[in-house]
Amino acid sequence: MRKYLYMTFALTMPVLMQVTRAQNQDSLSIRKMYTEALTNPVAFKNLEYLCTKIGGRICGTAKAAEAVQYEEKFFQGMNLDTVYLQPVMVRHWERGSKEIATVISKKKVQKSLHVCALGTSVGTGDAGIKAGVVEVKSFDDLKALGHNMIEGKIVFYNRAADASRINTFEAYGGSVNQRAQGAMQAARYGALAVIVRSATTVHDDFPHTGVQHYADSVKAIPAMCVSTNDADLLSAWLMEDPSLKLNLVMNCSNLPEVESANVIGEIRGTEHPEEVIVFGGHLDAWELGQGANDDGAGMVQGIEVLRIYKALGIRPKHTIRAVAFMDEEIAQRGAAVYADAAKKKGEKHLAGIEADRGGATPWGFSIDAPDQQINKIKSWKQLFSPYNIWFFEKGGSGADIGKMKSQGVPCIGLVTDPQRYFDYHHSAQDTFDKINVRELELGAAAMAELVYLIDTYGL
Repeated sequence: MRKYLYMTFALTMPVLMQVTRAQNQDSLSIRKMYTEALTNPVAFKNLEYLCTKIGGRICGTAKAAEAVQYEEKFFQGMNLDTVYLQPVMVRHWERGSKEIATVISKKKVQKSLHVCALGTSVGTGDAGIKAGVVEVKSFDDLKALGHNMIEGKIVFYNRAADASRINTFEAYGGSVNQRAQGAMQAARYGALAVIVRSATTVHDDFPHTGVQHYADSVKAIPAMCVSTNDADLLSAWLMEDPSLKLNLVMNCSNLPEVESANVIGEIRGTEHPEEVIVFGGHLDAWELGQGANDDGAGMVQGIEVLRIYKALGIRPKHTIRAVAFMDEEIAQRGAAVYADAAKKKGEKHLAGIEADRGGATPWGFSIDAPDQQINKIKSWKQLFSPYNIWFFEKGGSGADIGKMKSQGVPCIGLVTDPQRYFDYHHSAQDTFDKINVRELELGAAAMAELVYLIDTYGL
C-alpha cells in the first residue's frame, strides 16, 4: 500500500508542479497587465481627446469622419502588425437647429420644455406642429383610445423607467420601446407627432435621445423626447387642462447615405494567426454630449488591450484584434459588415468581447455562449478575484459583437456598475468629466486579462 501511494505521488507530483508553475506565471503576467494599465493613462488621454476635441459623432456626420481619422492615426502610432479601415455605408441624419416644444394652456401655462429630436426623426418644417395632446403609457393604451381619439393629436408617451429595478439596464429595457417604436405605432392611428419621456431613472432637465424606427407602411411623423422633469410637469398640466396644446418645431433631416468605416488594429498570432480574438466598442456617439460613457470608454478600452500587449512585449498565440465599430447607435451596419467579412474570409473567431456599458467600475462578464464555455471562463475566477472581478454569468454580449453569434462565436460583454450609466446615456450629460481614470483603466485591464486567458487556454 505504501509502495502504491509512493508511486502515485511520484507520478502526480510533476503534473501538480507544472500546473502550479503555470498558475504562478499567469498570475505574474496578469498583474503586469493591471500595473501597466493603472500607471500609464494612455486610454484616458485617448478618450479625453476624442470627447473634448471632437465630441459627439453620430454616424454620417463630419464629426464621425474626424473621429475615424483620429483613431486610425492612434492605431498607427502603436506599431501594430496591421491597421486598416473597413468601409461601411451609413445613414446620415442631422439634428439641425435647437428643437422647440412650447406648452399652450388656458390655465395660463406657457413653458418651453427641455426636448430634443429622436434619431432619424423627420422634421416638422419651420412652421412647426400645433395640436392637442393625448397621454399614454403603452401601445395598448393607443389601441384602447383608437383612431378617433388620436387622429390629429400629438401622442405623449409617459411610461417611466422602473426605478425599483436594481439593474438599471432592466429599467431602461422596460421603457425604451416607446422611444424606438412610438412614432411608428402612433402614426397608425393618425397622430401628427410624438413626444416621449426620456428612458432614464434620473429626474433632471436633460432629454435623452436615441434612435427611433419608422415602417414603410405608415407615415413618418416627427418624434422628440422630453426630460423626465418636464414629462412630469406636462402630465400634471394635462390633468388640469385636457385641452392643452403643444407647439413643436424640429428642423432635423435625413440626408443621402455616406461612406464611413470601422477602424481596426491587430497583433498577429505566433502559432495560430488565422484564429482571432476580437474586442472593442463603438466609435459613433449621439451628438448632444461627448459620447464618453456611450461608448468612447469601451472603444478606447479595446484599443488599450493592444497597447498593454505591446508595452509588455507579449506575443499572443492567436491574432488579437481591436475594432472601433461604426454605426452602433442607428443601424449596427459596422457590426454587420465586420461579421459578413469574417464569414467570407473564413476566419475562425475564438471569442468576441464588447465593452458598451460605460466606463464605471468593472464587475465581470456577461457571456452569450454554451454552458461548457461559460464554465471554462468561470474556472478562471481565482485569477480575476484579486482585481475584484467577480461576475461571470450567462447573458447578452453587445450589439456589435453579437452579430457573430450566428457563426458560433462565443460573445462576451464587459459588465460594469450600472447605477450611473443611464444618468448620462444619450444625453448632454455624457461628457468626459464623468469618467474616472482608474475605473476606465481597470475595465481595460479586465478585458486584457480575459483575452490573455482565452489566448492561452482556448475557449
